[in-house]
This record gives sequence, C-alpha cells and structure tokens, in this order.
Amino acid sequence: MNSLYTEIILEHNKSKHNKRELESPDAVERGHNPNCGDDLTLQLNVHDGIIIDAAYIGSGCAISQASMSIMIDLVKGLEVNEAKEKAVVFFKMVRGHELTEDEEDLLEDATLFESLNKMPARAKCGTLSWHCLDVGLNQFKVD
Repeated sequence: MNSLYTEIILEHNKSKHNKRELESPDAVERGHNPNCGDDLTLQLNVHDGIIIDAAYIGSGCAISQASMSIMIDLVKGLEVNEAKEKAVVFFKMVRGHELTEDEEDLLEDATLFESLNKMPARAKCGTLSWHCLDVGLNQFKVD
C-alpha cells in the first residue's frame, strides 16, 4: 500500500494536469501553510450549482499538490452540495474516524491520504486543498 500511495502521489505531483490558471474563475481561494511553505490557490468555475471546472496555481510539497489534484478530479462535474459532502468525509477520515464503505467509495483515490491522521505535520499539507474547497464553495448559494 505504501508504494501505491507513493506512486499515486508522485504521479499527481508530476502530471500537473490540474495545475493551470482558469481564465475567469467564479471563486478563488488561497491556502497557505507557513510551516512548510505550501501556497496553493484553488480556482473554481461554478454554473447553476455545478462545478464546471477547477484548477490550481502555486507551489507546495508533493502531498499538498497531489491532494489538490486528486480533489479537483473528484469534484469536477459535481453539484456544490456533493463536493461539500466529499470534503466533510475527507476531514472525517483525516481526523482518524472510520469510514463506511460508501464513504470510502465517495473519496475514491483520496482515501490514500487516510494515513495522514498519524502524521499531524503532513496532515496540514494534505488538507490544505480541501480547506480551500470548503471555503470557496461557501460563496455559492445552494438549495
């Protein structure tokens, strides 16, 4: 599992397929971790309550950038409420709470970050993007 974890993190960190600037984002949320230097900005395009596109800019460690990239892959095309639900479940997992099978399915590749609950310093790296998502989505009124 550790080698799979490392491989997926390095793949997302290297691929940069979500690391780009959106032309006219509807929401922009910067996350900064002064302890390790992670400085990432999430950009969202939301139309009719659906996340049409998302991307990020900035720099950070492999964990923070992989977490951002995986998170973006998971939320593109979702309704705002669905993306918020994923964030709630992700934070639950990182805090060390056991997830149901449905919750694990909801997080897909993001379950690789489950071990962050045993590494408090690295947990901040892995959750930075999810905090940006949570705050960024609060700008959109949903029914």
